Amino acid sequence: MNIFGAVVLCTLLITFLVQLVSELLNLKASEVELPDEFAEVFDAEAYRKSRDYLRISTIFSLFSAAVDLSVLLLFWFMGGFNLLDQFLRGYGFHPIAAGVLYISLLLLMQSLIAFPFSIYKTFVIEEKFGFNKTTPKVFAADILKKLVLAFLIGTPLLGVVLWFFEETGPMAWLWAWAGITAVSLLLQYVAPTWIMPLFNKFVPLEEGELKSAIMHYAAKVKFPLTGIYVLDGSKRSAKANAFFTGFGKRKRIAMFDTLITSHPVDELVAVLAHEIGHFKKKHIIVNMILSLTNLGVLFFLLSLFMNNRQLFDAFFMKDLSVYGSLIFFSLLYTPVEWILSIVIQALSRKHEYEADYYAVSTCDQGDALGDALKKLSRNNLSNLTPHPLYVFLNYSHPPVIQRIMRIRELSAGYQAKP
Repeated sequence: MNIFGAVVLCTLLITFLVQLVSELLNLKASEVELPDEFAEVFDAEAYRKSRDYLRISTIFSLFSAAVDLSVLLLFWFMGGFNLLDQFLRGYGFHPIAAGVLYISLLLLMQSLIAFPFSIYKTFVIEEKFGFNKTTPKVFAADILKKLVLAFLIGTPLLGVVLWFFEETGPMAWLWAWAGITAVSLLLQYVAPTWIMPLFNKFVPLEEGELKSAIMHYAAKVKFPLTGIYVLDGSKRSAKANAFFTGFGKRKRIAMFDTLITSHPVDELVAVLAHEIGHFKKKHIIVNMILSLTNLGVLFFLLSLFMNNRQLFDAFFMKDLSVYGSLIFFSLLYTPVEWILSIVIQALSRKHEYEADYYAVSTCDQGDALGDALKKLSRNNLSNLTPHPLYVFLNYSHPPVIQRIMRIRELSAGYQAKP
């Protein structure tokens, strides 16, 4: 094994071991009494259930990750990458067609391995804790729709990227980056109207007290509301959420129907204010710029490792190819991607605090957001006492107890103002 193979292997093993340690520490941290902050919304049975959910989900996640890693290593060291490549080359495909088929087959194999885990998580674990509302028909339809979208969007896009690296010379990485960026922005624009409705119904919020309160708040903060929609989240899960999607004239705020049925108007307005806070603070734009910048760096570095003989030797490949370079460099890039994910998670947690601050500072009842978070924690069986290492590695949101304490301090400060 050469240096490239050693880097990939060490990264895969180290990241798995770090995740294992953090998961075990996270389980240990949950073995405490119910925090006083949640005594009004959690009873002893609900708290026990939340810890059971965490324990079972953690064991399942670790087992799934161990299987994924084992299959990858087995496929790698048995020469699977080269066997698949030689099989496709035997049919004499054009390099771009061969590349699309090669990568698609690898992704298909990965999906087939994940398929039974997805079934078990949905119909056993989520069912056991009362979350699953997905029927086998909806589950199968979702898979079929994702496959069709992957074929209609992903396949041509992959072919274009491969064509750039095959045909456009040293600046291929720039052309590929520009192409992916253009498609990503287009999808952000059209997804709320054309893609997301394939999976969920988006119904405009009906007239009434809630809509009036939201419109009043939006006018107060000068936020042009182009659409408030109720999403049929109960079609798949009892869990609740709200999110902001799209941009320009197609931006919309979606609130799960499960959220609306579980919270009073003031809490729903506070949740909406938090989402508007993300928009006002330009978090969505910042995240998009960071994501596209990372993609540009990845493509540039990929161009430096294109058809690198040592990289292909690390995976026991006989022949060089653009598509092989894409796959193997993505594995070599894993440690960089892992570190970047930790940095981006930290930035995301900062953004969540800023959006909380915006909601508290602009809502008439600033502490309503804290009340909403408590109920969401109860309804979603959230982990109330996550370990700091696990938060550092995995959390895009701060621990809920820290958010609530910060919200209370902010709310008290605004109430104290004359």
